[in-house]
Amino acid sequence: MQLGLAGMAGLTWPGLNRLRAESGRPAAKRHERTAVILVWLRGGCSHLDTYDPKPDAGSDYAGPFRPISTKVPGLQLTELLPRQAKIADKFTVLRSMVHSGGGHPAGSLQMLSGDPDAADKRVPKYPDWMTVANHQRRDQRGTLPNYIGVNPVTRYDSFTIAGPAYLGPGYAPFGVLGDPNSPDFSVPNIGVKDQGRLSDRVPLKDKLDNLSRAVDRSGTMGAYDDFEAQAMRMLTGEEVREAFDLSREDPRTRDRYGRNRWGQQLLMARRLVESGVDIITSVLDGSQCGRVGNWDDHAVNHHVFDALKFRAPNFDQAVSALIEDVYARGLDKRVLVVVSGEFGRTPRISHVASSGGGVASAEAGIVQPGRDHWPRGFSNIWAGGGIQTGGIIGATDRRGEDAVDRRTSPGDFLATIYHHLGIDAKNVSIPDFTGRPVPILPQGRPVPELTVESA
Repeated sequence: MQLGLAGMAGLTWPGLNRLRAESGRPAAKRHERTAVILVWLRGGCSHLDTYDPKPDAGSDYAGPFRPISTKVPGLQLTELLPRQAKIADKFTVLRSMVHSGGGHPAGSLQMLSGDPDAADKRVPKYPDWMTVANHQRRDQRGTLPNYIGVNPVTRYDSFTIAGPAYLGPGYAPFGVLGDPNSPDFSVPNIGVKDQGRLSDRVPLKDKLDNLSRAVDRSGTMGAYDDFEAQAMRMLTGEEVREAFDLSREDPRTRDRYGRNRWGQQLLMARRLVESGVDIITSVLDGSQCGRVGNWDDHAVNHHVFDALKFRAPNFDQAVSALIEDVYARGLDKRVLVVVSGEFGRTPRISHVASSGGGVASAEAGIVQPGRDHWPRGFSNIWAGGGIQTGGIIGATDRRGEDAVDRRTSPGDFLATIYHHLGIDAKNVSIPDFTGRPVPILPQGRPVPELTVESA
C-alpha cells in the first residue's frame, strides 16, 4: 500500500497543485495566451558596466569598459554586450528602477512580490508575481504546469526570496534543476517509460480513492481529480517529454544560445513557452558567475571587473539568442522577456581585500575593486510582449547614482508584468491565511512604453 501511494504521489509536482479552485471559465487556447520569461541575475548586476555606462563619471566611478553604439541611435551599452548591441532594436532599456531594499532578500522581495518593507526577511510575507499569476490562471492548466522554473528563483543563501506565501505550495513552480547542457541531464517525474509499473499502481490507488470519497463530504476529492489527470498526462505524455528535450533542437540553435548551462537554460525556457507554459523563470548564477556563484560583486567576493568580463560572453550570447529567437519564431506578440536582478551596484568603486582566491577573485588578503548593493537607480531590459522596442526609459544622474527621470518602482515593474498577463492588479485581491482579502499589488501602474497600448 505504501509503495502504491508513494509511486503516485512521488511522481508529481508538489501536492499535485491541490489548492486549485474549480472554475467554469473557458480556457484560452494554449498558443494564444500571453506569457513571461524572467531572466534573473541573482546578486545584482552592475548597471554602469552593462546597460547604463557613465564613461565621464571619473576614475572613482567609471569602470574600464568602453561604451559602444547599438542598433538604436542614442543608445549605448558597454563593450561587454556586443551581441545585445546588435539587436537593441528588439528590446527597451529601463534605466530608472528604484526601491528601498538594500539587502538581497529585501531587494528581491520588493522586485518579485511588491513587499514595500526595506528589512530583510527569512521568508516572504506576500506571494511573488509568478505564483499570483499561476493562481489567477488556474483554469488554464494543460498538460504542462503553468509555472516552471528552469533553475527557479527561490532562495538567496539561507533566505527564501520568492514563493507562494499564503497561496500555499500548490502554486509553487515545477522546478527544473541541474545543467541542461550536461549529456546526462534529465528532468525527473516526466515521461515515465515503464508505464506498466505505473498502471499496476493505479487500481490500488483507485480503491483507496473510492474509500476516501465515501468519507469525504466536502467535495475536496472532486477538485483533486483534475490534478491527478494532469499529473498522469505529465507522467506519460509524449508532448511533455518533447517540451523538455533539447536534443530535438537544431544543433546550430543550441550553439547559438551557447553550449553551457545558461545558454541551454534559456533555450529550454523558449521551448517551454512555445509549448504553452505561461510563466518561466531562469536564474543565471553558479560557476559561470565566478568564485561565489552570483552577481554580488563586492570586492571581498570578486574583482568586479574581472568577474563581469568572465561572465559577460555567456550572458550576452544567451540573452541575445533568446530575444532573437522569440522574434524569429513569431512569439514576440505574446511572450514578454524581462532581464533583471534585485538591484544594481554602487557607482563608486570600493577597494577591499579579497576573502579568497578563485575565478575572478584574487587570493585572500589582496586588495581588489568591487561594487556594493545599489537600489537607488539601476537597469533592466524588456523585449517582446508586443511592446514598442528600441527605446530608453528613464535616466540616472551623471555618475549613475540616482534616478533623475521617470523613477520606476517595483510596483510599476510588477504592474507591467501583470498587465501583459491580463491580470487587473488594481482590483484583484486574494485571501490570506486569516481569510482577509489582500490586494496583489497595493501600488504601482504599468509603464506606458512597456504595454501593448503604446505600441
